[in-house]
Amino acid sequence: MNQPLFERDPSETRNSGRDGVNPLLKLALELGPLLVFFFANARGEWLAGKFPVLAEFGGPIFIATGLFMAATALALAISWVLTRTLPVMPLVSGVVVLVFGALTLYLQDELFIKMKPTIVNTLFGLTLLGGLAFGKSLLGYVFDSAFRLDAEGWRKLTLRWGVFFLFLAVVNEVVWRMFSTDFWVAFKVWGIMPITIAFTMSQMPLIMRHSLEEPSDKK
Repeated sequence: MNQPLFERDPSETRNSGRDGVNPLLKLALELGPLLVFFFANARGEWLAGKFPVLAEFGGPIFIATGLFMAATALALAISWVLTRTLPVMPLVSGVVVLVFGALTLYLQDELFIKMKPTIVNTLFGLTLLGGLAFGKSLLGYVFDSAFRLDAEGWRKLTLRWGVFFLFLAVVNEVVWRMFSTDFWVAFKVWGIMPITIAFTMSQMPLIMRHSLEEPSDKK
């Protein structure tokens, strides 16, 4: 009988089909929709002139939202075709994008798409920290990781990422409430991404300290 998923060592999920995806393609699938969102918001009027059907969405932020939804769905579809699996984090984020994007377009209210990062990051943060409260280091199951850590390493990394996700939720709330829509869109791409990369790199010492050696006999 197969061992239940949440009783497995997190490292057992690391050799999924996604490990065979070219790193540059994987990066494009993750960043592509955001870049589409940024470009469409910045050049919304130009796009509406070139493709009049896009004008039906409304102003630039609504055109950007519609194209963001399409790019997100396309990225998930390509990921599924290549790997026959959808990692939890991109899937949850994609579902929220589609739901809140649809509300944004239907109600012509940009509030919904602005709240999407807050909701997603809060959900991830509370899930990770809640798992720790019940003795589960969930990061290994939802993070498409390529490394093996001991139990203490997973606990520490899960705690740090849980807090970081909540930090991102707070930052998003501050930025969209206090600054213009254009600034918020730019910050999503050129602010959040560098912050996330810097945080990820800062975790490398912890990962190195708690890394486990690869098994010598690979089946």
